[in-house]
Amino acid sequence: MQSIKYWIEAARLKTIPASFSPVMLGSSMAYSENTFYPMAMFYCFAFALLCQIGTNFSNDYLDYIKGADSDQRIGPRRLVASGMIKPKTMLIVSIITLALAFFLGLNLIPYGGNWLLLIGVLSILFAWCYTGGPYPLAYNALGDIFVILFFGIIAVSISYFVQAQSVTWLVLFNGIACGIYVNNLLIINNIRDYKEDFANNKRTSIVLFGIPFGLKIYLSSLLIIFIAAILNYMRDESLLHFMIIIPLLLSAREMAALKNAKTKDSFSLLLKKTGFYVFLYGIVASLGFIFS
Repeated sequence: MQSIKYWIEAARLKTIPASFSPVMLGSSMAYSENTFYPMAMFYCFAFALLCQIGTNFSNDYLDYIKGADSDQRIGPRRLVASGMIKPKTMLIVSIITLALAFFLGLNLIPYGGNWLLLIGVLSILFAWCYTGGPYPLAYNALGDIFVILFFGIIAVSISYFVQAQSVTWLVLFNGIACGIYVNNLLIINNIRDYKEDFANNKRTSIVLFGIPFGLKIYLSSLLIIFIAAILNYMRDESLLHFMIIIPLLLSAREMAALKNAKTKDSFSLLLKKTGFYVFLYGIVASLGFIFS
């Protein structure tokens, strides 16, 4: 039972809403076009979830190999660095999880065509290259781009495409908005780990441009989400699209806490709340399309 607890901890459940919200959003937009396929949505959910968990597992392993996790870490403990899970075991499970995501994703090909195989390969490749490979994204200020692209634009667009067989500019904009909002989870992580990342030459956007830059990105995400709501309203004149004001106001309320956060507990609470706000955003944004 103790080992199961370690694996749940390594999966970083606070970040899981990042894989659910874009799929909910893309599927609800397809539903509003009367082209909803429950099994296609299920496979999108499964692929996104396993990709994220596989990425989290591989991060745990690869950061340990690179020596990026230290005793001074104020973020949640890494299971390999702390000795709770053996490096080889984490490596094997990471590969199995990502492979399972890939093979489950193959079920989407009948819905969207053979070209989705390329999306699947790239998703798995970049999941590993987030902290692995010769040019790890997280170590070269590209982590934010990865999140916005794969947990926003691609996740929303593909979830919509496999059901509606097309992608509109409104779908793409909602994908961008969703990705930037999801990226707030990474912003909080990188602000928390600023000193440790700087010491380990992990060049996140926060290390390169500073904490004020991260706060501006966090605030900008709220504005872009609101613009998306306006555009969605212009599509069908449903006031339900403005329900996203609820998670936006909740997120805005956390700005002061983010500026002043210093301890492990304060950052942990921020991540927990932000994960919930991302999930809430996925729900209310989807309801706006379902009942429009």
